[in-house]
Formats: sequence, C-alpha cells, structure tokens
Amino acid sequence: QTECNMIVSSCAAEFEPKAGSMGKAAPGHHVAIIDPSGQPVPTGSEGDIAVLRPDPVMFLYYWNDPSATAAKFRGDYLLTGDRGVMDDESYIFFVGRDDDVITSAGYRIGPGPIEDGLLSHEAVSMAAVVGLADAERTEIVTAFIVLKEGFKANEALKKSLQDHVRTRVAAHEYPRQIHFLDELPMTTTGKIIRKELKKLAL
Repeated sequence: QTECNMIVSSCAAEFEPKAGSMGKAAPGHHVAIIDPSGQPVPTGSEGDIAVLRPDPVMFLYYWNDPSATAAKFRGDYLLTGDRGVMDDESYIFFVGRDDDVITSAGYRIGPGPIEDGLLSHEAVSMAAVVGLADAERTEIVTAFIVLKEGFKANEALKKSLQDHVRTRVAAHEYPRQIHFLDELPMTTTGKIIRKELKKLAL
C-alpha cells in the first residue's frame, strides 16, 4: 500500500516458507497483530496487522488531513487495513481486509479460508465470499462461484459445496447462501470487487 511499502517477506533465503503464510516481518521492520486498544494480541489470536513507527518505508502523514492521519494509526502502530494471525514462529497468516471481514452471529469471519475451501472442490474455478445483511445474524456468509467446464449449477452441487467447506472451516463459517455466476466482477489488476457482488445479491 502507498502508506507503507513491503514490510512482510516470504524470501526463502531468509527463512523456510510455511504453507498458507504470507511470510514474516522483513528485516528492519516490526510487524505485530494488535487489538482494538493497540496492544499486541496473544500468539495465534486474530487481530489487525500493524507496523510500528517510525519505519523507513512508512509515510509521515496525509497532506493537510490530520484527522485521516490520526485514523491511520492506533498508538504507535500504523494500521495496514488487513486482519491476520501470527504463530509462535512469527509467521503471519492473512485473514482478510478489515472491510471484507464478515460479522455473523457475533463472530468475525475472514473470507480467505472459506474461499480456499471452496477452491479445493473439484467443481470450482473461482470463488468469492461476502457478508450480506441479515436481521438475525447481522450478516450471512454468502459465496459466489464460477464453475469449471462440465459442471452444472443445481441444489445438489450447492449442498456438496457446503458440506465440503464444513470439513475445512469452523461450523459458523460455511456459506449459508451460494450463488453461481459466469464470471466474477474484477478490477483491472485482478482483484475481486466485493461490493459489486453484494449488489448482485440484492
């Protein structure tokens, strides 16, 4: 991101890569997973991925916008806008963008692990998961799927996908709604436009 350049690395010359991890803090940078009060969370707990200031690759402030600058920091930590987990070997695991995190029945759910679970199903070519407004749960976990050639969208396949994901994520995380699309809305840089998916489901 513009405010802070590369501060997490998966360079094999520095350390052994770990499956599912985005890497570790690059040498010379202090990266932490912090809670809403700005304190590092216990190992293995989810929180906001943040960078301690000062840092040579970190911005100083937004021009003529002190309120936006203040909002970007929590204490001495710059907020990257990403949610993650750090293990006991300092490997960082990405959960999702803070604004992509789904709040359902009191749980905060990152779309990444659910999407990975869906993509491991033989019928799935592409997958995206969002939260849709729900009176009972606040948001309901909803998946949008592009199928591989030769597979047909039907209720049996929806059930198969739900059962498949249930074996890979927590019970409250599986997609309760599934929609099939010919393609997912994407930016020119290949990122899924999640807000467009939310509009499609309305």
